[in-house]
Amino acid sequence: MKNEYNGGEVKLRTEGHVAVLTFDRPANNHVSVESMRALADALDDIDGEISLRASVLTTAGKVFCAGADLVSPGGVGAKGMSGINPLYVEAVRLFSAKKPIVAAVQGAAVGAGLGLALVADFRVVAPEARFTANFVKLGFHPGFGITHTLPRIVGEQRAALMCLTGRRVGGEEAAAWGLGDVLAPLDELQATALKLAAEIAENAPLAVQSTRATFRAGLAEAVKAQTDHELIEQSWLRKTKDFAEGVRAVNERRAGNFVGA
Repeated sequence: MKNEYNGGEVKLRTEGHVAVLTFDRPANNHVSVESMRALADALDDIDGEISLRASVLTTAGKVFCAGADLVSPGGVGAKGMSGINPLYVEAVRLFSAKKPIVAAVQGAAVGAGLGLALVADFRVVAPEARFTANFVKLGFHPGFGITHTLPRIVGEQRAALMCLTGRRVGGEEAAAWGLGDVLAPLDELQATALKLAAEIAENAPLAVQSTRATFRAGLAEAVKAQTDHELIEQSWLRKTKDFAEGVRAVNERRAGNFVGA
């Protein structure tokens, strides 16, 4: 089993029966097709390693994950919507992992970064965490399966509130909503996530995986169906004037001047 994937953007180490995965893509951990493929490859390897029973997903730096880069020449959006579809293929692979995952969310989880946090079974969050489904501020439709996975965790109303306003939900509010399962001080975040993963890993591994599979039955398939729909909606919205304005507005840190076209 490797300890680095995709040139070190994903690193793997072990703590007893727990695998610790670190996603490190400076400066803000934007997702790419290659980095998500590397993370999915690492989870596949963990699934194949009998001694490993659970994973902790962490990211480097202050930002958990700033989502998909839709505008820069090297970003996912540089190839138009043809760059998005392969990203969603890897998202489905992430949801297909067989062993429990605990995410440690230290800062902003934006857009696809929120989607990445929702891959995990549990989220340990710092008060400094910020969860944002800001797609409508870009003139865009949510992606990464968020329209299925977010309401599954926080309920339809709160998911709609997040997705239709694009507001940020802080760590304490996220914990109150159930979006965060454990609230921990920033300097104790990773240790707390590791403790939770170790608590899972001390149990009979086949029983844990069987029980998890029951709770998540059909989830990967549902994410596949939802990302197929999300891609259709994103494809036509990307061609609108509002999308171009939304990208400018977000980059300029102002409200968009949208015209509905």
